[in-house]
Amino acid sequence: MVSQRTTLGSLDDRTPGGIASAIARQITDGEFRPGDRLPTVRDVAVELGVSPATVSAAWQLLGRAGLVVSRGRSGSFVRSEPRDWLPRSYHDFEQATDVRLDLSRGTPDPELLPSLGPALASMAVRADTSSYQLKPDIPELHDLLRETWPSRVESLTVLNGALDAIDRILAGVARFGDRVAVESPGFPPFFELLEHYGLEPVPLELDDFGVIPASLASALGRKPVAVVLQPRAQNPTGVSMTASRVEELARVIRRHPNGADVVVIEDDHLGAISAAEDVTLATWLPERVLHVRSFSKTHGPDLRIGALGGPRTLVDRIVSRRLLGPGWTSRLLQSGLYALLTNPESIAQIENARTVYAERRGAVESALVTRGLEVRIRDGINAWIPVADERAAIVRLGAEGISVASGTPFQLSRSSDHIRVTVGLVSANVDQVADALVAAARA
Repeated sequence: MVSQRTTLGSLDDRTPGGIASAIARQITDGEFRPGDRLPTVRDVAVELGVSPATVSAAWQLLGRAGLVVSRGRSGSFVRSEPRDWLPRSYHDFEQATDVRLDLSRGTPDPELLPSLGPALASMAVRADTSSYQLKPDIPELHDLLRETWPSRVESLTVLNGALDAIDRILAGVARFGDRVAVESPGFPPFFELLEHYGLEPVPLELDDFGVIPASLASALGRKPVAVVLQPRAQNPTGVSMTASRVEELARVIRRHPNGADVVVIEDDHLGAISAAEDVTLATWLPERVLHVRSFSKTHGPDLRIGALGGPRTLVDRIVSRRLLGPGWTSRLLQSGLYALLTNPESIAQIENARTVYAERRGAVESALVTRGLEVRIRDGINAWIPVADERAAIVRLGAEGISVASGTPFQLSRSSDHIRVTVGLVSANVDQVADALVAAARA
């Protein structure tokens, strides 16, 4: 393959970081495409009048940022597109090369997950069932969920995680061409789900207390069939709604001419490790709110269990349709989750995790503010950090062996440059991480 040419002759910053940032921008702009071979180190060195070692260092930075791959004597190539099985919204979260600290994925710290001992001990010897038409949920878990749900609810069911629940809700309440109001910045898989179903997203703006009521009122004017919200530890901003804000939003829906036709979908993805109050619009709008609770962040991503509660007419429709596909969530896993939710040792481990995550958020925020970067890390395991240039920030952090997520996939329309950093994984070397983040924010 013939190497692509650069246009770096007028570049002012000819340090490794400056060269890497310039190439990164060309990759972002499409001048270099996935699979393209970069010019040789010697050619770029001659073009810029720098040493080959300087260009080689720039190529290493691009490799650490996950933008290029080296193939030895064949040269360096722009990283190819991921395999088709990976949804587009996950592409930016693939593991980059030479990463010593991966803060890009939004996953919980494995060390803070409860031990699975009680869950495994509670499982039956055989995975049998007497009928394919049994109630999908085991009674003891169903009753416990009902007792701990944030509002009184007509119907509950267990599904394979929060995204499974939201996918099934959208499939049941929306049709091709419908509009759905969704937070922006928000969770990228939500955006891709809407696109998959041919639904038009209507962005909802956020402030320090969640969705802005005036923004919701404006969105309702476009007649969406659903509104998707994250009441606690919103991903990526960490914002949590107050009880008064939730009531305000419910009032907007109740009074709006189009409000009666809207289904509210709530994703409580963080659950018991959130530091915020457990709130739901169902307190005021029980007839049109579907509340989803995930146990992935608290008890383990591989458990694949979430719960859905709401009006019987909507929940039963989802249960009925699911019986024609996967049927139900494994009752073995349900019994395991019930054991984890009731075992004193497991409960203590979850409470400890909530405390530790709060301490880590506070430590990183304090270190950033001390260094002059005014950032609020509100709740959850992620921080939404403004930067001067996303790609430059990612390249700079890559040079330090730190991987973060680009902010662009989290925004329906890119209004500002951000990175999302999973600060819940910063258990040591806080000062060094803060130094790297501040330098990246200003790059």
